[in-house]
Amino acid sequence: MLSRLLSPLIQAWKIPELRRKLLITLAILAVFRFIAHIPAPGIDRQKMLELFSGSQLLGLLDIFSGGTLANFSVMALGLNPYINASIMLQMLTIIVPSLETLSKEGEYGRNRINQITRVITVPLAALQAFGILALLKNQQILIAQSPLSVIGMVITMVAGTMLLMWLGELLTEYGIGNGISMIIFAGIIGRLPISLAQTASIADTANFQNILLFFIMSVAVIAGVVLVNEAIRKVSVQYAKRVRGSRLVGGQTTHLPLRVNQAGVIPIIFAVSLVLLPSMAGRFLSTLPNPAVSAFALWLSSAMNPNSLGYNLTYFILVIAFTYFYTAVIFDPAKIADEIKKYGGFIPGIRPGKPTADYLNYILTRITVAGALFLGLVAILPSIAQSVSGVATLTIGGTGILIVVSVVLETAKQLEATLVMRNYDKFL
Repeated sequence: MLSRLLSPLIQAWKIPELRRKLLITLAILAVFRFIAHIPAPGIDRQKMLELFSGSQLLGLLDIFSGGTLANFSVMALGLNPYINASIMLQMLTIIVPSLETLSKEGEYGRNRINQITRVITVPLAALQAFGILALLKNQQILIAQSPLSVIGMVITMVAGTMLLMWLGELLTEYGIGNGISMIIFAGIIGRLPISLAQTASIADTANFQNILLFFIMSVAVIAGVVLVNEAIRKVSVQYAKRVRGSRLVGGQTTHLPLRVNQAGVIPIIFAVSLVLLPSMAGRFLSTLPNPAVSAFALWLSSAMNPNSLGYNLTYFILVIAFTYFYTAVIFDPAKIADEIKKYGGFIPGIRPGKPTADYLNYILTRITVAGALFLGLVAILPSIAQSVSGVATLTIGGTGILIVVSVVLETAKQLEATLVMRNYDKFL
C-alpha cells in the first residue's frame, strides 16, 4: 500500500512540470504554516491553550481550522466560514432554480458559483469571529475588550480567512491536489509532532501496552478508512446497438460505480455544527445570574460532555441522519436513470425509467448503511480510543484520520491520472 502511494510521487518528481507543481505545493503549505504561528492580539494564550486541551469539541473545530484556532493566529477562523458557505450554496443549488441552472453552465457557471461562495464567506466569517470572541470573553480569555479592539480583531480574523482561502485556490490551480483539503491536511499533520512529544514526555508513567494498543487501533482505523473510501458497488449497465449514419455503434457493457461513502466527511461537519450548540448554550447560560437558568446550563453542559454517553449517542445518530440526507442531495437516482435511458442504456433485468431509478435507490439505501455506520464510528472514535487505551495526547480524532487518508488517496490518484495522461500524449 505504501509503495503504491509513493510510486506516483517518485515518478512525478522526475518530470520537470510535475516537479514544479510539487515545489509550488510545498511553498504554499510552508507559507500557511508560517502565517499560522503569527498571533492575533488581545488574547491570553496560556488560558487559551488550557481551554483547548480540556475540550474535544474545540479540538474538533481546530481540525477544520487547519490547526490555527488553538494558537489563535491571524488565521484563527481557518477555512470554516468558506466550508460553511460552500455547503450552504450547494444546498441552495438544489432548492433555487436559478442557481441550479447556473451550476449546469459549465466553466462559467462554476466560476460564478465560486464567486458567490467567496462573497458569502465574508459575513459568515465576521459572524463566526464575533461568536468566538464572545465565548472567549465569557471564559475571561479576551484581554482587549474595547469596541475598537474587538472590531480590529474581527477584521483581522476575516482577512486571515480570505488570505487562507486565496492560498487554497492558488494551490488548486498551480499545485497538486485540492487546495482546501491540502491546507486542512497540513494543519492536522503539523499538530502530530506536538502530540508525539507530549506522549514521549509521559512515557515514563504511561502504560506502554496502552500506547501499543492505541497504535494498533490507529492502523486498523486507517485500513478501515481506505477500505470504505475505495469501496464501490458496481451496477452493470448495457447499451443497445444503434445505427448512426452508416455505422453500427453501441452494444458495450459497462458499470455504474456506487460508492459506499458517497458523502465523505460532510455529515460529520453538519453533525458537529448541531452537537456543539448545547455545549455553547450551556457555557453562555451559566454566566447568567438566574439560579434556575444556571442550574439548567450546568445540567446541559454535563449531559453533552464529550465523554458522556448522551453526547456520543447524539453525535452518532446525527452523523447517520446527515449521511443519508447528504447522499440524497448529491445523488439523484431519477436523474441518473434518465441519463442512462437517454443514451440507450439499461440495467439487465430492469426496465428503463422509473424502475431503474427505484432499483438504484434500493441499492444505494442499503450500501449507505455501511457508510453511515462507519462515519458514525469515526466521529465518536476519540472517546472510544481514549477510554480503551487511556492515551489522550495522541488522539487527533477519527475525523482527522479520515481527512488525512482521504487527501492522500485523492492526491495519489490525481498524480497517477496526470502521469497516465502524459504518457498517453507522449505516445501519440
